[in-house]
Amino acid sequence: MANNVYTVRQVNTYIKNMFTQDFMLNRIYVKGEVSNCKYHTSGHIYFSLKDESGTIACVMFAGQRGGLSFRMKEGQQVIVFGAVSVYERSGAYQLYAREIRLDGEGALYERFQMLKRELEEMGMFAAEYKQPIPKFARTVGVVTASTGAAIRDIMNISARRNPYVQLILCPAQVQGEGAKESIVRGIRMLEAKQVDVIIVGRGGGSMEDLWAFNEEEVARAIFECRIPVISAVGHETDTTIADYAADLRAPTPSAAAELAVWDYAQYAVQLRGNRQKLARLMKQRLEWYRMREKELRVRLSYLHPEVKLRDRRNQAVEIEEKLRRLMEQRLYSEKHRLAVLIARLKGLSPLEKLSQGYAFLEQETEGRKRAVRSVKQVQKGDRLSVYVADGRIQAEVVGIREEEYE
Repeated sequence: MANNVYTVRQVNTYIKNMFTQDFMLNRIYVKGEVSNCKYHTSGHIYFSLKDESGTIACVMFAGQRGGLSFRMKEGQQVIVFGAVSVYERSGAYQLYAREIRLDGEGALYERFQMLKRELEEMGMFAAEYKQPIPKFARTVGVVTASTGAAIRDIMNISARRNPYVQLILCPAQVQGEGAKESIVRGIRMLEAKQVDVIIVGRGGGSMEDLWAFNEEEVARAIFECRIPVISAVGHETDTTIADYAADLRAPTPSAAAELAVWDYAQYAVQLRGNRQKLARLMKQRLEWYRMREKELRVRLSYLHPEVKLRDRRNQAVEIEEKLRRLMEQRLYSEKHRLAVLIARLKGLSPLEKLSQGYAFLEQETEGRKRAVRSVKQVQKGDRLSVYVADGRIQAEVVGIREEEYE
C-alpha cells in the first residue's frame, strides 16, 4: 500500500503536466467580468474573471503586458487569451493571460488573429524581406487623412528636424467604407513617384477605427511596395497587420516622422565637428610635411656635390697641412741628426786634431805608407813624414824612448 502514496509536489506536478498536455487549455479564449484587479509593483497584473456561475483566477505577467492596450478596471467585460495551468505551490489552477481585449472587440480580434497567422505563414512578416530605411531621405511620402492629427504631427516634426526634406501627402480615407482601397491607392501612387520612404498611418482609435490597416489588401500593398514603408497606426499600444507587414513600425505618427526625417541640426553639429577635426588633422599633416621637408633639405645640403667638393677640399687642405708639418718635423729631425753626425765627424777629423796642435806621423817602408802609433814601429834612423795643420815635415828618428802616460 505504501507504493501508492505520493507527495503533494508529485500530485501537483502530475496535474500540471495534464494541463500542459491539453492543447485546448494551452490556447484558450475566456470571456468574463473583471474583478479583484490589482496592478502589482513588479508589473504583474492579478485579477479574476467571473460570470453568473463561477470565478477563475488570472494573472498577466509583466513580460506579457504588450498584449494589453487599455487599463483594466473592475466590472469590465473582457476576452482573455492565454493558457490554463496549475500553480504548484498552492495547487490551484489559474489562467495565465497573454492578450486581453474588451468584449466588444472579440469578433474583430479573432479575425485579426486568423489573418495574422495566415499572412505570417505566407512569409509576409519575415525579417529577410524588410527593406532598410534610407538614412538621408530627401522626399517622404505620407498616406493618411489630410485633416487628421497625424499629418499635423508629421509636418511639425519634419519641419523641426529638417526643413529641406520634402513631404508629399497622398490624402487617404483611413476609416470606414472604402478606406482600404484609398490606402492601397495612396501607397501605389507614392511608389510611382519614387519617393525615398513612405509613412502609412493615422491617429489612435478603437479596433473598429483602425480596422482598415488590418485588411489583407493593405498588408499586401505594403509588402509588395518597392519603397521602404514605415507604419504609424494609432498609439504605442495599438498593433495592426500593417505594422507586421511594414519594413519598420513606429509607435506613433510623430515617431515615424523622427525615423524618416534625419535631424539636420544634429548633422550640422556633426559636420562642424568633422570640419574642425579635418582642419586640425590637415594642420598637423602640413606641420609634419614642413618638418619632413626641412629634414630633407638638411639631408640634401649634406649630400649636395658642392658640399662634398668643399668637404674634399677641406680634407685636402688638412692633409696638405698635416703633410707640411710632417715634412718640417722630418727635416728638423734630419737636420738635428746631421748636426750630430757633423759634430761626431768633426771630432774624428784628422784636420781638426791637427788644428789643435797634434801631429800625424806617417812612415813609408818599401813603398807602403803606414801611420805610426807606437814607438815600437820605428827604429833609429827611419825617416818619417810629420803632418801638421799647415803642412808636412820630413823628419828622421834620432832616438827612441818608451814612456807610460796616465
